[in-house]
Amino acid sequence: MPADLALVTDSTAYLPQRVIDRHEITVVPLSVVLGDEVRAEGLEITPKDVGEALRARHRLTTSRPNPATFAAAYRAAAAGGASAILSIHLSAELSGTAEAARLAAAEAPIPVQVLDSRLVGMALGYAVLAAAEAREAGFDPAAVAAVAERRAAATRGIFYVDTLEHLRRGGRIGTARALLGSALAVKPLLHLTGGRIEPLEKVRTASRAIARLEEIAVEQAGLGEVDITVHHLAAEDRAEPLAERLRERVPGVRDVLVEEVGAVIGAHAGPGLLAVVVAPVVS
Repeated sequence: MPADLALVTDSTAYLPQRVIDRHEITVVPLSVVLGDEVRAEGLEITPKDVGEALRARHRLTTSRPNPATFAAAYRAAAAGGASAILSIHLSAELSGTAEAARLAAAEAPIPVQVLDSRLVGMALGYAVLAAAEAREAGFDPAAVAAVAERRAAATRGIFYVDTLEHLRRGGRIGTARALLGSALAVKPLLHLTGGRIEPLEKVRTASRAIARLEEIAVEQAGLGEVDITVHHLAAEDRAEPLAERLRERVPGVRDVLVEEVGAVIGAHAGPGLLAVVVAPVVS
């Protein structure tokens, strides 16, 4: 394994801690701003905190890591013996995180390749995991980056939210689309496409939306080997049964995870979020 290649990502990958530890991945946190307090995701604010703040209609915003934070992570990797870094991040259409990483990379003591996954959540996480597995298989840095790019390109993320209001407030979906959804009292299904969050389908009830979410995930998984994550925010009672049904229905499933999203995505999606990430296995 070329141990001299360090892997860096950000906290919106929502990789399980055991995976981060096993593969020695550096995670740079984004922040949630609650009132006058800036709190690091995964360290100083929890999904429960976000849910409570949103229900109380407190103002929440999110912010990217500053370049100095990335610079410190890159210096630490170099000091630990790395001779190159692959830094993989959430979509630049959703956050300035990748740009902050690029600014820091220009001053890093070793070469840094910054990869915009055009994804978020475990859709991003699976690209990072593919890079880790390729590194451990002995691939050179360019090949590791290529594997991550291929898995990112193949991965799909679809999700249900109880309301578009939180996405509208955070500027992640247009006001006109959010107002239309509210006016029609529809339950929206959305997806990541081109690095952006876009409407996919409109369904009249929550139960029908979740059933349709399952059907789309099964269709996208097909017959090949895939990994699946079911994300949620304060909706474990919906997430666990959905995950179990997907385990039964997807013939090529390798693993199914159930992971609550962190504070940053929670702040934009709101309680009740239910998402499915389908990540084909690539070589």
